Amino acid sequence: MEFLQLAKERYSVRKFLEKPVESEKLQRILKAGYLAPTACNKQPQKIYVLNSASALEKLKRCTDCHFYAPAALLICYDRNLSWKRDCDGKDSGEIDAAIVNTHMMLEAAELGIGSTWVMWFDPQAAIREFKLPEHIIPVAFLVMGYPAENAHPAKLHEQYRATDEMVKYL
Repeated sequence: MEFLQLAKERYSVRKFLEKPVESEKLQRILKAGYLAPTACNKQPQKIYVLNSASALEKLKRCTDCHFYAPAALLICYDRNLSWKRDCDGKDSGEIDAAIVNTHMMLEAAELGIGSTWVMWFDPQAAIREFKLPEHIIPVAFLVMGYPAENAHPAKLHEQYRATDEMVKYL
């Protein structure tokens, strides 16, 4: 599919079939995250695959926005690896993790896998439930699976601000 069409049609899926995501498709989604650009190519992303019953139960203790998805990825970054800007120490880790997450989300859509980027979660619960080391920082969950027949985009999905409100030519 052409990229802009894929970007337009992709939406946050909140109802999933119970069908598991095949390993081959999951590997392609992970490969998209692997190929994503990161600051100075430091590649600080750390991705945890949650597709076992016990891991998905832990997910439910971190967020109500699990939507009973049959799989999820916990997207994190390693603060020991992430690039820091010299002038103010700004850490690129969260931005890198967001780029990685976006690549995986779009690859999932290309494969017919629905997903929702979940940032509404308790980071301390994620650290506790998944026993994350101190230097691993959770950024988001990417819940995913095959969209249910009655899944549909949210009301605001196709509402966009005017381009001139977002873009300014200098």
